[in-house]
Amino acid sequence: MAKTYRIGFGTRLINGVFRTMTRFGIGKSYRYILTVRGRKSGRLFSTPVDVMSAGGERWVVGAYGVSNWVRNARAAGQIDLSRGGKSETVRVIELGPEESVPVLRQYWREVPVTRAYFDVTGDSTDEEFAAESPRHPVFRLA
Repeated sequence: MAKTYRIGFGTRLINGVFRTMTRFGIGKSYRYILTVRGRKSGRLFSTPVDVMSAGGERWVVGAYGVSNWVRNARAAGQIDLSRGGKSETVRVIELGPEESVPVLRQYWREVPVTRAYFDVTGDSTDEEFAAESPRHPVFRLA
């Protein structure tokens, strides 16, 4: 059974460290700061995310589940991504289960720290990865 993501003191501390590193362009090249306007408050919220790339396309995955940034991105239809002093605004298009499979596989392989939050393994079928998509939404960046 997949782990449930909990935001406590440790998570906030680690996110703060990653946020600071990413703002300076330090760390994994796929790590960005995602900023999105809150769907209820209208305030801006930021969190570190990992952007997957392949074949000239880019995606962001809700690796820890349907969190607030996922709900806010769905409502706003766009997000800001920043890294190392550079920023861009991109539209987000949520993929369906079948379209999500290759991205979820890539994410599972390349970001091992999040594997505990998935109910799949490297040997899982496409159908099993597709079944993960409601719990781990995938957004294509346009």
